[in-house]
Amino acid sequence: MKHATFALAILATSANAGQTGDPVTPDTVIDRLELIRIADAIDTAVDAKDWDAARAFFTKEITVDFTSLVGGAPATIPADGLITGWATNLAGEKESFHLRGNHQIAFETPDRAIMHSHGYAWNRMDSGALVDNGGNAMWEVWGTYMHGFERTENGWRVNAMTFSATAERGNTYVRDTPGG
Repeated sequence: MKHATFALAILATSANAGQTGDPVTPDTVIDRLELIRIADAIDTAVDAKDWDAARAFFTKEITVDFTSLVGGAPATIPADGLITGWATNLAGEKESFHLRGNHQIAFETPDRAIMHSHGYAWNRMDSGALVDNGGNAMWEVWGTYMHGFERTENGWRVNAMTFSATAERGNTYVRDTPGG
């Protein structure tokens, strides 16, 4: 109990608390920690290519918007399809590293929340360094994420995800080519 009280005190006095999300309160602190854990755990699972672990954090269907990277239109798709797409693109030799911070959470209801965060992603693929493939093994992107969460019988799950790229650099061959 003493550790929970300490964690609550740290979070409640955080300089970021309430800037764009809802203020941290005793009633929401545990849920906030869980939402941040889930978003971070998705990144960790993706980088480890642990697709079953990544899939476990999503509802059956998810509304996704990655149009700032790949064009198209936002869509509601089966979460299995999202994971299959990630697994296909990040296969084999392709490595990834995702980092997130500045989590700002707003609760729409006690069982629905929106989290905004800053994100960075890096992909590396040796074949990208070949002259015919662009001559650079790396691609990286910065931007903002929006995760929609809903509380289910199995706990909090992500039901929506948007990435809005603000900058990118490197070889788009690495971004666009499955690792194989």
